[in-house]
Order: sequence, then structure tokens, then C-alpha cells
Amino acid sequence: MLPLDFILFLQIIIFLFITPGTPRIVIVSYSMNYGVQKCLWTALGDITANFIQATLVIFVLGSFFSDNPNFLNTFKWIGVFYLFYLAYDVYKSAPKDINSKIITSKTFISFFKDGFLVAGTSPKAWLFFPLIFPQFIDFNSNYVVQFFILITTYVVLDFLSLIGYALLAQKLISWIKTNPKTINTISASVLVLIASIIIITQQYY
Repeated sequence: MLPLDFILFLQIIIFLFITPGTPRIVIVSYSMNYGVQKCLWTALGDITANFIQATLVIFVLGSFFSDNPNFLNTFKWIGVFYLFYLAYDVYKSAPKDINSKIITSKTFISFFKDGFLVAGTSPKAWLFFPLIFPQFIDFNSNYVVQFFILITTYVVLDFLSLIGYALLAQKLISWIKTNPKTINTISASVLVLIASIIIITQQYY
């Protein structure tokens, strides 16, 4: 049995995924600096965090976060500091020559960790799953099956959209290879801007 209004759920998450949020900024920068293959691990880290978040908030922590907003503030500040760290790391990294055979010193685990932490420390994600998912589940029916349909759809489309951004970034790299630090500066600036907006706008009481 499909969850309630499954088509509407698809429309919501597709709109969410085509919007260039923090994970996509990171993916674009990593694609240009390290190549698309390395971005697979960052994307896997992202969807792993999302799967854990969805499972926890639906089955364990949904009401807990509503009653204890200080925990969301904790995630907010962890995420903000990590975004500042990523901005610095992106800005300082040496852009990858598109004809280069040199293998980056960053490990697969490091790419996975970056994707996992960016998604895992996002207060928006911790709010999205308890607020959005229940609206599309009939709890009088087999809600576990419906949940897995929703989360599988979510992580598959999220992963594909992230890789789509990585592939698009590779197409754009030829436009900026005469000034290879441009994308790093832009990406780092956007990450700092996002972190600053989170500090100002996301308040949990």
C-alpha cells in the first residue's frame, strides 16, 4: 500500500532536492576539487544520516525534540561550526586539474564523514522528518511499510540529485579552469553565508 498522497510527497521532495542547499554546495565544490567518484562517498554519507534521522524521529525522538528544543540548538551550533570548518577546508583545497591523474589525500571515510555530518547536524532535517513524514502515513494501516516506502524514495532521489549536481559541476569546470580558485572562493563564501543565516534565523525555544 502506498502512503497517503504519495505524488504530493514526491513533488515536495523533488523541489527540496533541486534547491541548492548546503549538501549540494559541498558536492559541487568536492566534484570540482576531487572528481565525481569521490562525491559518491559524500552522497552516501548524506543519505545515511538522513535515513538514521528519519528512523529516529518517526519511531523514537519525534515528540522528544518538540518538548526539548535545546537539543535542536545543540545540533544547530555543531552544524554551524562544521560549516565554517568546511568553508575553510574548501577555500584552502587545491582545485583538481581535470586532466590530472593525481589521487587526492582525502580518504573515502573523510568524504563519507563530511556528507554525514553536514546532513546529520542540520536542524532543518531533524524538523523535516517528524513534521513532513507523518502527514503522508496512515497510522491505522501498516505504517512501517509506508515509512520504508517514503524513506527509500527520499534517499534514492536525494542521492541521484546530489550526483546530478556533481556531474553538472564537472561540466562547468571547463568554464573556470583559467581561474581555478573561483569555485572554491564562491563555495566557501556560500557555506559561510548559510552558516550565518542559520545563526540568525533558526531559533528553537
